[in-house]
Parts: sequence; structure tokens; C-alpha cells
Amino acid sequence: MTKEKRPKVGTTVIVLKDDKVLLGKRKGSHAEGTWNFPGGHLEFGENVEECAKREVKEEAGIEIKNIKAGPYTNDIFDQEKHYITLFLISEYDSGEVRVMEPDKCDEWDWFDWYSLPKPLMLGIENLLKGNYSPFK
Repeated sequence: MTKEKRPKVGTTVIVLKDDKVLLGKRKGSHAEGTWNFPGGHLEFGENVEECAKREVKEEAGIEIKNIKAGPYTNDIFDQEKHYITLFLISEYDSGEVRVMEPDKCDEWDWFDWYSLPKPLMLGIENLLKGNYSPFK
């Protein structure tokens, strides 16, 4: 019996602070060298807000607040990787941004929405195609 391929569900958190957004430069096997918001896989039984808090803390070492649902994208990377990416928008709450998973991320930094670094992760590229902005 062949296992049926299905998209995975990813969460990505747009963390806002002083009119900027937090992005990390990815390393590892999936989209290495691209910039992405903190996020990851939605765990079984977990709600998306819990996932957002957990992933941001695990990856960037900070706490977030005022989490709200944002848009989603349908991201087909190749024949093997297909994600539905749920974007959440939050505000920075506390803590010092730092690389918590050095095997997955080279650095974190704050960027102006209209001057994002390149290359961006596919989900962000797809989001920008729709002219989305968390500041509208």
C-alpha cells in the first residue's frame, strides 16, 4: 500500500516591534539560505496560537502577545514538499532575540516590511504576491 501524499500544515508568525518584523536566515535542508518568520509545524492537538508562542520561544527566545489570525498560503516547493502555511500576527512582548536553534537558523534581525531581505521563503513570496501587509 502506497502512502498518499498530503500537504503539511505550517505556522509562521509575523512578530511586530517598532514598525518592523522579525526574520531569521534559515539553514538546514529545507529552504536553506532564505529568510523566514519564526514558525514550524502544528503539532497534533495543538491550537495555532499555542503553536505560535511555542515556536517563537523555541526559535528566537522571545515572548509574544496579542496573537491574531492572518492569511494563509498554499506553498508547493517541489514534488515532495507541499505546505499550507498559516500566518499569525503578533506583537513582541519580552525577551532578547537570539538564535536558539543554531542548526536551523544563522541569525535573527528586525526589518522594515517594505525593505525585506532576499531571498525570502516561498510562503512569504506568495504572501507578497497578494500585496499583503500586516501594517494595513
